[in-house]
Amino acid sequence: MGRHVFGVVALIFGLAGLAWHDQLQSIWHLPGVAPFIYVTSVAQVIGGIAIQFRKTARLGALTLGIVYLLFALTWATRIIAQPLVYDRWGNVFERLAFVAGAMLVYGSASPSASYAKNICRAAVILFGICVVSFTLEQAAYLGPTAALVPKWLPPSRMFWAAATTIAFALAAVSILSGYKALLASRLLTLMLVIFGVVI
Repeated sequence: MGRHVFGVVALIFGLAGLAWHDQLQSIWHLPGVAPFIYVTSVAQVIGGIAIQFRKTARLGALTLGIVYLLFALTWATRIIAQPLVYDRWGNVFERLAFVAGAMLVYGSASPSASYAKNICRAAVILFGICVVSFTLEQAAYLGPTAALVPKWLPPSRMFWAAATTIAFALAAVSILSGYKALLASRLLTLMLVIFGVVI
């Protein structure tokens, strides 16, 4: 199920990149950004489709993993320019979370059980580190995070900002320790989906 959802999300991102490439060009300040957006958008569409089929799942996961790793690397110049601004690092880890997803699909589709286990374990560790980053970023920007919470949601905006930061931290501990990691990942996914719907 997760492989299919991951592929659909990649497909949607790819189609969105093709549809709104002009807006992305204005946000992404890179040399050769227009071809980069087209190539990575098409790669996401192809990878998202390939992941849906067992025979091409590894190739699709590899394609998406490379694309998301490239996205993470595009933040390197901003980190060099402002190494003490955590938002720059946080953006890298947001992209690396997708790399971890691609690694999980790639490993799960591997015919070798021991290879699959090693790749999937590395992916879980990478994802856990990304969740630590989500925690740190949200804690560092608690005020702006609270401003994203709808005013109508009781008890208060700051309550939800703090509660979700704690939830990120608990999920990170669970994922990295391996204790109830699957449950933590599912609850974390649910929380992120609710973020998307409510915010």
